[in-house]
Amino acid sequence: MLKRQLKVSRKKSFFLFGPRQVGKSTFIKSNFNDNVLIYDLLKYSEYIKLIENPSILEQELKAKDPCIKYIIIDEIQKIPALLDEVHRILESPNPPIFILSGSSARKLKRDLANMLGGRALTYNLFPLTHLELGSAFDLDKVLNIGSLPAVYLAEEDAEKILKSYVETYLEEEIQAEALVRNIGSFSKFLRLAADENGNIINFSNIARNTATDRKLVKEYFQILEDTLIGFFLLPFDKACRKKLAKHPKFYFFDIGVQRAIAKQIFLRLESGTSLYGKAFEHFIILELYRLNQYLDKDYEFSFYRTNDNAEVDLIIQTPQKETYAIEIKSGTNIDGRAFRGLKSFQELVPSAQLLCVSLVERRRLVGEVVILPWQEVFEVLGLVTRVDTV
Repeated sequence: MLKRQLKVSRKKSFFLFGPRQVGKSTFIKSNFNDNVLIYDLLKYSEYIKLIENPSILEQELKAKDPCIKYIIIDEIQKIPALLDEVHRILESPNPPIFILSGSSARKLKRDLANMLGGRALTYNLFPLTHLELGSAFDLDKVLNIGSLPAVYLAEEDAEKILKSYVETYLEEEIQAEALVRNIGSFSKFLRLAADENGNIINFSNIARNTATDRKLVKEYFQILEDTLIGFFLLPFDKACRKKLAKHPKFYFFDIGVQRAIAKQIFLRLESGTSLYGKAFEHFIILELYRLNQYLDKDYEFSFYRTNDNAEVDLIIQTPQKETYAIEIKSGTNIDGRAFRGLKSFQELVPSAQLLCVSLVERRRLVGEVVILPWQEVFEVLGLVTRVDTV
């Protein structure tokens, strides 16, 4: 069994959020396998019992074996009212530790659910990182099908699993929760959003192509973020005389899921093509984003682009006021002409460290730009940790 990088508390209750099939239940059960009581809200009988009378939770816990220390509630967003019961129990003498997992925080927010007011920590789990996969990691495989555990570790039919995953998301997360009124309109939007993955969002163009209005397109993107299907990368906005981009980019949480939504999953990526380059950029940004959250580094991520199209793929600012400007290239023959954006950014932030993450085998120095193998950027940024269980 693969070991995950996420470290969670054993002494305090917590929420564990993550998209479907990233391995939340497996992670919890493998790290909390003694003295536990599990409530699985995907089990129909459990769900019906508790949605009809949430107070049964407190009644059952009063009668539980005193040796039980951990209470696991899987898919907590299905019954938000249970959080009031959890809150009450946590304020009683010697309460158990609650582990509350879910694939959607949106329903909890929408229903104004009790988020326990600091009585529980919050963690996020993502698809597998290259460090977690270890010797099983294959870059081309990740670029083609992503790294959802059930997909990456499948012996066959990975593409079909991804196709089914997308259909399940539309049916169970969107339609069943009534997050949108017109599922057809949302489905069309979803395809366009996947096509535009990693590009600056033009809300007006997407609205026109989906026959909706700009406000609704923004709401659709918010649904993707709230259901943990992706995240915004905001433009660098420090005050300066350069005219910078104002609109964000959007990245899906997994390359394979994005390619399945874009109807590209059966199209094999070829090294040297623009699609391969975009997938490699997506991969690097996802790995950095995941590791930043796992290690609680609190780095700020953004991108840089001026009105005259000088661009840097990723800007990282640390709490220690260090700034890294990172260009991502999927080739090995890289020269100074590729660094127009980095040089433009250096004029704005002279102290920035300029990096080019690529497929080269050894580091190179071109002017003030360090070209390095992609595996080394995580060490440079302090985002390498020992992979272990809790």
